[in-house]
Amino acid sequence: METHLRTELAPNALDMALGQRRPAGVIHHSDQGSQYTSLAFGKRCEQAGVRPAMGTVGDCFDNAMCESFFATLECELLSRRRFKTQAEARSAVFDFIEGWYNPHRRHSALDYLSPINYERSHSAQADYRSPTPSTETG
Repeated sequence: METHLRTELAPNALDMALGQRRPAGVIHHSDQGSQYTSLAFGKRCEQAGVRPAMGTVGDCFDNAMCESFFATLECELLSRRRFKTQAEARSAVFDFIEGWYNPHRRHSALDYLSPINYERSHSAQADYRSPTPSTETG
């Protein structure tokens, strides 16, 4: 969270997400904001092996899950309290996302699992399907 939308905000956020989750085969979906269409963000995506995808102008349905997340954040946290400082707001948003939303909030689009449980389930299925190298010699 910042008080600006300068170009470096998007690559920095991407680096934070990649560092925390270490995902493979990532598609980064965004709107056509200048921070996402910047050369710096495109270059960072390329370096990280992330495929950028952008919605069409004025079409909120392109990124319905993200729009749903922000509506939930606003309804369940932001509209219920006022913050005295940016640091207080940042802490509350972090606690909401990492302490409630990701580990516990169930989603119909994720088979009624929380985001973390869905990711674990998806990761376990991918591990189960991938062939295991043989350790036999002979």
